[in-house]
Amino acid sequence: MRIYWAFYWPLALTAVGAVLSVQFQNATLARYPEAVTELAILALSLGVFSFFNASQQFIAQLSNVYARSRQGSRRAWRFVAVTSCVITAPLFLLATTPTGAWLIELIFSIDPSVVNRVREYLLLLCPLIFLNGQRHYFTGLLAQARLTGWITAFNFVYLGTVITALLSGLALGAPAVWVVVGSETFAVCLLIALLIFAYRRFYTLPETPEHADVRYRELVKFFVPVSTTGVMFALSRPILFAFVARMPDGLLAIAALRVAFDFSMIFQQAANQFRHFFITFGFTDLKNKVRFMVAVASGLTGCMLLFSLTDLADLIWNTSMGLSTELTDLAIDVTLIMCLMPAIIIYRNYYHGRLMTERKTSGMAYASIIRVIGIYAAAQTLFYLQWLNHITAAFVLILGFVIEAYFARRAAHLVDTGS
Repeated sequence: MRIYWAFYWPLALTAVGAVLSVQFQNATLARYPEAVTELAILALSLGVFSFFNASQQFIAQLSNVYARSRQGSRRAWRFVAVTSCVITAPLFLLATTPTGAWLIELIFSIDPSVVNRVREYLLLLCPLIFLNGQRHYFTGLLAQARLTGWITAFNFVYLGTVITALLSGLALGAPAVWVVVGSETFAVCLLIALLIFAYRRFYTLPETPEHADVRYRELVKFFVPVSTTGVMFALSRPILFAFVARMPDGLLAIAALRVAFDFSMIFQQAANQFRHFFITFGFTDLKNKVRFMVAVASGLTGCMLLFSLTDLADLIWNTSMGLSTELTDLAIDVTLIMCLMPAIIIYRNYYHGRLMTERKTSGMAYASIIRVIGIYAAAQTLFYLQWLNHITAAFVLILGFVIEAYFARRAAHLVDTGS
């Protein structure tokens, strides 16, 4: 148990540091004129960007699994670099072509002026696809070597850089889009440099090399299903936002959902580190591992409840970040519902770990596709019945995670039985 805690908590803190940067982005935009509109535009922009960026969400696991020999490491890195460029191309076209503008307007039913602002964000976000691919690749290598303490230290340097850049841009009166995207890009470049430093200084290959003859076909076979899983996750928010945007006061509801979902991501990302946990430690000693999972899930849920049911939410969102009382009240409602999320995510990630360890990742893709279908059907039904609001939208997202966990469990059971 002591080894598990020593491995897990640096990764959990890393996830907290990475997601906290988004909270400071929200706080920065709250100080601009028309803050609700700025937050909604950023929510829409990141919803589209995340559709592409999330396909790289499992690159760290790919490098952890396959970069276990010199040849395997080289091929995995080349695969990641080429894949990042391929993923960037459609995002660039969406941000720069008339067809892209038409698609954004069609999906979100927003004014042309808002569409142009969204496209401005997307164009500046394009380089982050490649940069995040490199970030995930070297993070996976350090996790493989159990150098998670370095990952944590570097991610808090990243967080401090983001905060400093945001405050500097705000003080200089720079446009919101340049402040938000520029701070993120600069901080990610610094983080990659630090990860490469630790890789060259401290990383060693496993004592028993593996995957020395790994083929690109095998990397594709592993990556496409997990990439689909990431994309399906990224679709969840845009689907909800597309329906919520059609409601009265849709932009206010979207802004509240973004604030609450971004806060909840702190705890969701901490729960997601169980993917590395099971790849690294395997599935022996399950009794202690299950106890560990329950303890982590209880702690994450307790922290979310403490934030939502005390004055902490008002203190941070209203007083410190400068969000309006109306927006904060809606965000607290959503956060209370999202307290259901850590236990569901950890349960799902147990089965994700099994599927990735067995390199049967198609089950993950299958479960995530069913999740998105469920979210779309539920949101469509609630919208048709005129029951859709910020609260029911949050329940729809939770329902999607429940659906995915169920089908991931079924997929893992089929692998275990050899079906």
